[in-house]
Amino acid sequence: MRTPTQSNDVTSATPEARSAGVRRALMFVLLLNAASAALKIAVGTRTGALTVLGAALESTLDMLSNGVAIAAISIAAREPDEDHPYGHEKFETLGTLAIVGFLSITCFELVRRSVEELAGDATAPITRPLDAALLLLSLAVNVFVVRYERSRGRRYGSSLLMADASHAASDILVTALAIASLVLSRLGFLRADAMLGIVVALIIAWSGYQILRDSIPVLVDARGVHAEELVAIARTIPGVAGVRSVRSRRTSSGHLFVELTILVAGGTSVASAHELTDEVEEAMARELGGAEAIVHVEPV
Repeated sequence: MRTPTQSNDVTSATPEARSAGVRRALMFVLLLNAASAALKIAVGTRTGALTVLGAALESTLDMLSNGVAIAAISIAAREPDEDHPYGHEKFETLGTLAIVGFLSITCFELVRRSVEELAGDATAPITRPLDAALLLLSLAVNVFVVRYERSRGRRYGSSLLMADASHAASDILVTALAIASLVLSRLGFLRADAMLGIVVALIIAWSGYQILRDSIPVLVDARGVHAEELVAIARTIPGVAGVRSVRSRRTSSGHLFVELTILVAGGTSVASAHELTDEVEEAMARELGGAEAIVHVEPV
């Protein structure tokens, strides 16, 4: 059984190759986000539209989160050491929490500005056709970023890339709302910009919730596989009389760690018991897509 973010490339690639691939993808996305942010800042500064400024702020925060992600994935690629015997992949998951922090700042600022705008005198942003054209170009960049990050996220089994792709997906809707705001304002709907600004904030908040939902189980070592499934795999090995103390967890890349104790007949020799543990570990790796299992032995 394989998790949604895993692929054959993940299981065959070395940690160094995976890390390098994720870093290259993030660097490319950072450049794309910089271009998208520049377009939105140019339009937002000229028009003063809250939705456009919100979209520009989000793209700018995308750039910052990409920088944090590059640093996080560099740390996550380090080999296991005495202080981190299970490796450093959780640093990558911490990087996704930094993205949530940036999203929170965006939400707060958008809601604050929108409420102030609704409470005050309504003034329509000054727009022209070129502004909409620039936002459409930025929208095309956002669409490409989402497709690219999801592709690379699946290829390298990176939860960080998939999380950032989810955030980038919200950029598409945010940019579309910014375009709608300019159009509606030009048609005379003076409070459309402020109202849509609150909608944009809600979209960003939902994106942050989805990232937290996927990241927190990794950080708190939530169960990677149902214990019943692990017990069933171990019991397929002749000589295993029982299974207990079953534990499992997944890393951000989807790699599975399993630890369990098998019960064997009291008269089993040390050599035979060792062979049984090897067989159980091989069965776990075969059935669960490369799981790393630690098997203990106890007599019945």
